[in-house]
Amino acid sequence: MSEPLTVTRIAHSCHLIQIGEKTILTDPWFSEKMFYHPGEPVALRPETLPHLDAVVISHEHYDHCDLRAFRRYRDHDVPMVVAGPVVAKARKAGFTDVTPLEPWQTAKIGDITVHAAPGLHGVYEVTYVIQAGGRSVYFAGDTLLTPELLTLGKRHGTFDLALLPVNGLTIRMAGNKQVVMNADDAAELAAALRPRLVVPQHYAFTGGAVGDRLILRSDKDPGLFVKAVERLAPAVAVRVIDTGSPLVVAP
Repeated sequence: MSEPLTVTRIAHSCHLIQIGEKTILTDPWFSEKMFYHPGEPVALRPETLPHLDAVVISHEHYDHCDLRAFRRYRDHDVPMVVAGPVVAKARKAGFTDVTPLEPWQTAKIGDITVHAAPGLHGVYEVTYVIQAGGRSVYFAGDTLLTPELLTLGKRHGTFDLALLPVNGLTIRMAGNKQVVMNADDAAELAAALRPRLVVPQHYAFTGGAVGDRLILRSDKDPGLFVKAVERLAPAVAVRVIDTGSPLVVAP
């Protein structure tokens, strides 16, 4: 029998995933600075987080790896599974239990299994399949769509939940280079994975008035993803969740 699964959006790609009594935090981001604004309320602060059994970090960008703020979390021995370039940053921030994973490698943290999958972004990135208590969650950080990701269902079976980036972020100063999945890309991945539920992430982010006008371009409406799923993956349930609102995922 599978255990209860709940996801709580903190902001951006930062979530609490609770499977039974186990709690996993994804891509911590709790603060802001010039050109990096969540664009939505941040639901929790590091010092108010519940006990964490694991943390996964997809890559080293500040809005996914806010270790300066996360140092305020009370337990610096919390197990962390990270992309290779994050290791030194995590240890410098005082975290002691840090495991790097390459794509297709696996780590066990008690009853939690974390499989790394490929990612493609402006810097080195991995994405994660998180399994525990008979449940399976795919967390996609802010990757682009790659052919390897379309095979995850065959590799790992049925997903209860997929958390997919959808804002199609492009860098104006790099010739409008796209570095994150857009709504249609994410819906195509949802169609391939066929999770019981898909939830969009990484859409409210803003570089501020100057950053959005001169540096970045992105789609900030998750409704675009909802419409894309209805068109490209009509058998997949989709939900947009507000920050701080726990969502129970049915078995």
